[in-house]
Amino acid sequence: MADSAGIQQGSPAIGAAGLVPAAPGVGGTEGSGAAGGSARIAAKKAQLHSSPRPKKLEKLGVYSSCKAEGPCKCNGWKSQNPPPTPPQTDQQTNTVNLQEPCRSCSHTLGDHVTHLEHVSEEEMNRLLGIVLDVEYLYTCVHKEEDADTKQVYFSLFKLLRKSILQMGKPMLEAQETPPFEKPSIEQGVNNFVQYKFSHLPSKERQTIMELAKMFLNQINYWQLETPSQRRQRVPSDDAAGYKANYTRWLCYCNAPQFCDSLPRYETTQIFGRTLLRSVFTVMRKQLLEQARQEKDKLPPEKRTLILTHFPKFLSMLEEEVYSHSSPIWSQDFLVGAAGGQIPIHTVISAPPVVRPIHYSTSPVSVDPSTCGSVSPARKPTSALESNPVGEKRKASEPLHHEENKRPRILGDIPMDLINEVMATITDPVAIPETSLLSAHSARDEAARLEERRGVIEFHVIGNSLNQKPNKRILMWLVGLQNVFSHQLPRMPKEYITRLVFDPKHKTLSLIKDGRVIGGICFRMFPSQGFTEIVFCAVTSNEQVKGYGTHLMNHLKEYHIKHEILNFLTYADEYAIGYFKKQGFSKDIKVPKAKYVGYIKDYEGATLMGCELNPSIPYTEFSVIIKKQKEIIKKLIERKQAQIRKVYPGLSCFKDGVRQIPIESIPGIRETGWKPAGKGKELKDPDQLYSTLKNILQHVKSHQNAWPFMEPVKKTEAPGYYQVIRFPMDLKTMSERLKSRYYTTRKLFMADMQRIVTNCREYNPPESEYYKCANILEKFFYTKIKEAGLIEK
Repeated sequence: MADSAGIQQGSPAIGAAGLVPAAPGVGGTEGSGAAGGSARIAAKKAQLHSSPRPKKLEKLGVYSSCKAEGPCKCNGWKSQNPPPTPPQTDQQTNTVNLQEPCRSCSHTLGDHVTHLEHVSEEEMNRLLGIVLDVEYLYTCVHKEEDADTKQVYFSLFKLLRKSILQMGKPMLEAQETPPFEKPSIEQGVNNFVQYKFSHLPSKERQTIMELAKMFLNQINYWQLETPSQRRQRVPSDDAAGYKANYTRWLCYCNAPQFCDSLPRYETTQIFGRTLLRSVFTVMRKQLLEQARQEKDKLPPEKRTLILTHFPKFLSMLEEEVYSHSSPIWSQDFLVGAAGGQIPIHTVISAPPVVRPIHYSTSPVSVDPSTCGSVSPARKPTSALESNPVGEKRKASEPLHHEENKRPRILGDIPMDLINEVMATITDPVAIPETSLLSAHSARDEAARLEERRGVIEFHVIGNSLNQKPNKRILMWLVGLQNVFSHQLPRMPKEYITRLVFDPKHKTLSLIKDGRVIGGICFRMFPSQGFTEIVFCAVTSNEQVKGYGTHLMNHLKEYHIKHEILNFLTYADEYAIGYFKKQGFSKDIKVPKAKYVGYIKDYEGATLMGCELNPSIPYTEFSVIIKKQKEIIKKLIERKQAQIRKVYPGLSCFKDGVRQIPIESIPGIRETGWKPAGKGKELKDPDQLYSTLKNILQHVKSHQNAWPFMEPVKKTEAPGYYQVIRFPMDLKTMSERLKSRYYTTRKLFMADMQRIVTNCREYNPPESEYYKCANILEKFFYTKIKEAGLIEK
């Protein structure tokens, strides 16, 4: 609170024992914090509980309305001799006279407490506890300087005062009751531990659990900054939403720490992702800074945990807190995790995209609580929201590109191996701080991190002739007009102004520090199935930071949500390079009849188009690709480690040979290397099916195919499946071909190569099986070349 000594708003309390929080609270006359204040209140309550009954009646009479016959409006007995200020300790020993008249209404003390004659000691002690809480809140109201906090204290003061008069239990009257969001912070952190660390040995997992408990403990005792302080620090934040959460936190979590007559809840059990997002960045920074400053005071056993593991734990958690696709905030997460398998399928193949970022098409809603925010660092509350965070796509929603007809295939690599590899690349001990970018990071990586930290925001805005213009939206539109005019000097300023303010056009705006620094102006044609991109620009001093790529990715996700899967734009010579990087090409997928007469034609510009894939989460696409590459790299390393055979070095270079074919290197094929196929891929599925069917029939008819016709039986080859992790045979290939599994020639060739590779790995070179594999491999590649699938 504002009068708290030593503990500031929005600050941690790290003890020498290692991030052990000291309870924050209201200062004032009670001392330097709620830890001391709560102890003093508890001591006073204990002292009052042990007082004689007349003394208790005197205390309660001050807060009891007069019960004398006749209309008396006195709402509390007032002594003829008020106690001195400050009160003296010997006042407790004064004799209480129930016949002493009230200074206000002249009725006796007994007339004010007649309703307490038959009340039990237990009930009287409960009421006395409320009395002391009322007195403490009265002090808080007078000493608190922040208007919002003062108002909450005064409301609680009136609530407790009313409960004494009515002899009831204090019940907070609110539209919503705890919990305010599901899953809670506590559940989300538990899901995070399960999601990222369930593969670890029990001892290492226990360390992670200790870090998680430490983090949750910090949140439960964290001092939220007041709404006014937050408005000064983050002007563009959802002020109304934060104020609502701040009020709830005061009533249900903070005030009950020193007023135990109020029901108390833990912050981590009744609040969820929204509150965590609003405090995480500042909290993480201050926790780590204070830990570094007090590292010498930490016990040795806690020092490594806090200074080494805790920062990496927080970095990984931060990524999940601000990621719009993190599964840990899904309410049915535990159902998927019950089997003990980490849900990492989004890294292996892209499922139908769950998009918790919500876009508003309302052109004049400017309040932060209703603006069409597309930034995952902010919780949008647009009336057009259809899927809350973590909600899965309903079965009734249409799936594009026959997603519902064809099952998603993860490949032949077992999930336990994938989980093992994922554990390696997500190891909190091995990974670097996420705030540091590598030299080969994706173009949009820096922009993505800035968005998660709340540095930049994205809003879809537009002008309206039907609603009253909003000043903030109009200011942003003017800012966009200025950006487009400066960055597109050859475009008439009047033309830019007309389109930016045209109600039929919308603009995805990029906001940084409350001002517009870039945007993409577009017009949607839902009936024609495409959107025209009119202007696209980022102010010059903010370029080369990945903003342009991240803007386009947000625009793609916005259109996937609205089921428009084609972009068209006329790009000048300077913009062609940018659009190519964003997936645009001169090969237009939209029929000409669909866009002629709709799209604006520009002289000297090139028409370019981009077809969107609804299964791709574009704003996270580079992260997924990066993880896929890391997985493949680790799998290759494991494969290489399994190959122990050493071949003699090449001596041909000593004889003057300058180069040799790669396939002539001894052992190269055993490593899994395959010659690059340069043949033409058959795009017609039926033609590909017929070609592959013909090749497979020839292979099965070959005289050396007999060992590979069916799966290897365990009785015939003991231990085979312990050696060969990915078995394959011609019968399985026939079944896969029949089910249309082979959508490309590469899948077909990979399975055939696997048959040969497995045979060589399990059998010695001099065996008959080994020789059959060599002959069949040559025959297979001959047929592949004859079919024109690879270069001859």
